[in-house]
Amino acid sequence: MSALQKKRYITEQEYLDFEEASDVKHEYVNGEIYAMENDDGEIHGMAGASEQHNLITGNLFFHLRAASRGKGGKCKVFASDMKFRAEDGDSYYYPDVILGCSSDDNDRFYKEKPCFIAEVLSKSTAKIDRREKWETYQKIPSLRYYLLVDSLQQKVDYFMRDDSGEWGSAELEDGETLSIECENYQTILTLTDIYEDVIF
Repeated sequence: MSALQKKRYITEQEYLDFEEASDVKHEYVNGEIYAMENDDGEIHGMAGASEQHNLITGNLFFHLRAASRGKGGKCKVFASDMKFRAEDGDSYYYPDVILGCSSDDNDRFYKEKPCFIAEVLSKSTAKIDRREKWETYQKIPSLRYYLLVDSLQQKVDYFMRDDSGEWGSAELEDGETLSIECENYQTILTLTDIYEDVIF
């Protein structure tokens, strides 16, 4: 019988150094590093996400970015490659789309004060996006919107925080308009916007 090996805790700085030198994206949760998987459960960087996943991410980025243009960079939109850092530094994730408007949230490699996050769901990521990430995201003081966008069918679930700080949830229905408002930023999203040119 082989001896049990003690699992080594990876510090936040060790993760950041490791990630900067890596060709593959990793997320960090409570001292452990996890290679990101694509839609087929393969390691990110070895094979890309599906066409549907890419189009949906691109559509979200396009509509959010269009509303931030010409405003002096006060609100910034990022897709897939920008990390989110939890306030205590014990978690780092790569949201599919992230929007932030805080002037003091200016680290070059991660954001801490987003007002909007969207995750595009796949078979391999749906459970993590719905549970683990949502548990972390809902604690972000600046976050007002969290979208879970299905890449296998036309279905969007969203969480929205009201002015009293309470979260509500709903499914975005056909013909419905979801208004996104963050500080001096405003835009709308519809199912048609999100799934434009996506064929299942």
